[in-house]
Amino acid sequence: MNARPAAPPVEPPPSRWELPPAATADESGIVGIGADLEPGTVLSAYRAGLFPMPLKRPRALAWWSPDPRGVLPLDGLRVSRSLRKACARYEVRVDTAFDEVIAACADPKRPHGWIDRSVTDAYRRLHHLGWAHSVETWTPDGELVGGLYGIAIGGLFAGESMFHRATDASKVALVGLVEHLRADGAELLDVQWTTPHLLSLGAVDIGRDEYLARLAAALRRPLGATFGG
Repeated sequence: MNARPAAPPVEPPPSRWELPPAATADESGIVGIGADLEPGTVLSAYRAGLFPMPLKRPRALAWWSPDPRGVLPLDGLRVSRSLRKACARYEVRVDTAFDEVIAACADPKRPHGWIDRSVTDAYRRLHHLGWAHSVETWTPDGELVGGLYGIAIGGLFAGESMFHRATDASKVALVGLVEHLRADGAELLDVQWTTPHLLSLGAVDIGRDEYLARLAAALRRPLGATFGG
């Protein structure tokens, strides 16, 4: 994996909002509606076990804490023989094409798309501050064919979205991410909700209380431990 040297992240001004506790989420996992996507607000949410995702109807910014919560144990990634072969075909890089990755994840032609312009702009700001990161899959000819992005804080990596333009390219990025996190001593890879795709790769569901306990342990790691965040 090729990665640019990670600089310490820049702590933004604190949020002017006080988000509700994760335990107050309703049955759908929504904690609250509103606030903003300023860097300080978004980081405060992740540190409290929340994440933002817009609603389409009604159109509004929602803050989520699903129960159960999907996580991918760093020692539990399932890599099939075909995926190992795919890993050998591609090169994995970190933070060399963040804007291209998030733009691909936000492609409006994708089914069930939720990444709008406000989300894209917010995570680009967080990337410039050193908190949001991309893991990219490249062909030997230099074509970007897959990737993912998310937020790194201490020993937490909160995955947000992934894309692929070639078979297994997003899975290759995920393998690269897990290898990086394990080498760096990270503790928690949050995938928000499990899907059949993620379950096949080793993701599991855990209760909210367990997630919050694991999150607290991960956040006790020094800043800069993972991806410079």
